[in-house]
Amino acid sequence: MRTRTAKATAAALVAVPLALGGTVSQSHAQDASPSPSGTFGTGCAGLAQKADTAKDKVAEAAAAYPQLSHLVSAAVRAHLTGTLDGRPDITVFAPDDKAFQAVTVAQFASVLANQGQLKKLLTYHVVDQRITPDQLSHGSFTTLEGSKLTTSGSGTDFKVNGKANIVCGNIKAANATIYVIDAVLQPPS
Repeated sequence: MRTRTAKATAAALVAVPLALGGTVSQSHAQDASPSPSGTFGTGCAGLAQKADTAKDKVAEAAAAYPQLSHLVSAAVRAHLTGTLDGRPDITVFAPDDKAFQAVTVAQFASVLANQGQLKKLLTYHVVDQRITPDQLSHGSFTTLEGSKLTTSGSGTDFKVNGKANIVCGNIKAANATIYVIDAVLQPPS
């Protein structure tokens, strides 16, 4: 009897981690699947992040993604984190670090040296409303900078201003929705 009980206990101990592992994999797969209520995009799987940013203000949520470190540093330098965290419902089109690396060193240094220009550039990436994936197909939105930006596409393939691809979209923060993009947007002159 003891042998059967020991074998049953051992089998249960092995089965529980396997079952939990299966559950974790399935829920992780669901997170990456496209849907209007979840994240979508080919770059979502490659975004390292903390488990859940939905309760964090946008600056903290963006800082949870190492791939957004250039954007977060620029927002801190422009003294924008408090402004962005203080808004109740915004959308951030967040260039990833590769997007910033594509900008020439001279251009980036010039923008960083001029706080007004940096603020203008960064606020062009922010819309003062939450934008859902359903609104991206043929969207036109006024940014905090004051100019318009457009979105286009369908399914899970969207562009901003016909140039920047949304590589991971619909990331939730307490006061924002974040769409990670692969290019730095330039506000109209």
